[in-house]
Amino acid sequence: MNPDFLVIGAGVAGLRAAIELAEAGSVLVVAKANLRESSSEYAQGGVAVALSDDDEVNLHAQDTLFAGDGLCNAAAVHTLVEEGPGAIQQLIDWGAEFDRVGGALTFGREAAHTRNRVLHAHGDSTGQEIARTLYRKAASLPNIVFRGYAATVDLLVDAGGVTGALLYAPGAAQPEPVTAHSVLLATGGLGNVYSHTTNPTVATGDGVAMAYRAGAAIADIEFVQFHPTALCLPGAPPFLLSEALRGEGAQLRNIAGERFMPRYHPMAELAPRDVVARAIVSEMVRTGASHVLLDLTHRGAEFIRGRFPRVYETCARYGVDISTQAAPVAPAAHYAMGGVRTDLNGQSTLPGLFAAGEAACTGVHGANRLASNSLLEGVVFGARAGKAMHQTLSRSVSDHGTCGFVAPPGVNADEIRRIAWDHCGIVRSAWGLSEALQWLTNCPPQPREASPADYETRNIHQVVTLIAQCALARPESRGAHYRSDYPEKRPEFQKHSEIRKGSGVQFR
Repeated sequence: MNPDFLVIGAGVAGLRAAIELAEAGSVLVVAKANLRESSSEYAQGGVAVALSDDDEVNLHAQDTLFAGDGLCNAAAVHTLVEEGPGAIQQLIDWGAEFDRVGGALTFGREAAHTRNRVLHAHGDSTGQEIARTLYRKAASLPNIVFRGYAATVDLLVDAGGVTGALLYAPGAAQPEPVTAHSVLLATGGLGNVYSHTTNPTVATGDGVAMAYRAGAAIADIEFVQFHPTALCLPGAPPFLLSEALRGEGAQLRNIAGERFMPRYHPMAELAPRDVVARAIVSEMVRTGASHVLLDLTHRGAEFIRGRFPRVYETCARYGVDISTQAAPVAPAAHYAMGGVRTDLNGQSTLPGLFAAGEAACTGVHGANRLASNSLLEGVVFGARAGKAMHQTLSRSVSDHGTCGFVAPPGVNADEIRRIAWDHCGIVRSAWGLSEALQWLTNCPPQPREASPADYETRNIHQVVTLIAQCALARPESRGAHYRSDYPEKRPEFQKHSEIRKGSGVQFR
């Protein structure tokens, strides 16, 4: 099938764009795994939106700009907060069931928010509920076709821009070219380029890697947010223990039982995520422990089970009853502020290529994303990208495009993840970043017949290289990017990084 529009990714951003695109032509939505396996499904914390009586869009904008540490695109922020209420009301009209008390929506507060503005669904399954609503709506539209277990290998490019993509299906002899008037990258995050992450296994930065190889600009990729509180137990995955737990009063204690966050920041547990993550690392180093403790026991079992059913059940499965004992936690890679550089309509620097959601960089998050803004971004900018892609129907599409395919590096993906965690993680330095780049350079791509896992390894290698290059080029600490050798912000670097194939890092 050669559709009018190709959407790569079936999370919130991809589904919302597909719904918009269905008004204009045929849409193919592809995912490299199960159609329901995306970062959206794992988003527990909620969706931030200025809908409560004591809130205003300008206050939401101020909080977003503050969290972004001087690097937010103000126009993108105002687009997000101004279009957010209408976008969420539309989800409600389509059947999204957000938590209510007596018929009224309930709003929680999370780190760095100055108002209670975070909506939740089923306690801690907000992303899952939004994705369910959008999938049901998209599946009802005859112009949309879904295809799971189809890995996108690379983008097809000709002199006029992006013309489609190569898809690899299990059992196929070779990748299959699919052409379209325009392509949307809604491939989600890149947490799985690190050895510790809250992201699903599919989040390997594929969209960023493919866009870079095709020649698109990648912006702010050094800004990776590490969630402070992922479950840290032998044999358990690093399951996210939502920011909302701290919003409801959970306290962080070191292994000696001492509450420590008030020593690091006046907002204590509700400080910005990068501050909390570094404070936890400092306490782990100081005490020689592999984790700290997140304690919500003072709220009582009935409240905890009702408010956080998914967190409660998951922790219980691994032997921790969070209603009676503190949970062992440690930071893990969680969210990428950077990605494929786009305008406010999702248009990349290449004709025919759009991006939305975590794979994109509109500048809305700056150097550090405000908690619970990501689901709203996916809905708002997914819709905007879909609407803008209507205009590409007049593009002539060649079926002779070439791809930027490079064979996977001859190295194990887990080795790359270890290098990323050790040298491109929460605390960075020129020495460590240079070590990482030297290591990555010494394992160049080797020609060989590739499997889907090899394609992922190639993308992991590419993304970690980009993070290391841009982090090394930014000799300052800002937001989620912390350099131990440059611990202060530098005004001359209050700019966005940009890197393209064949050129070094630029700041603009």
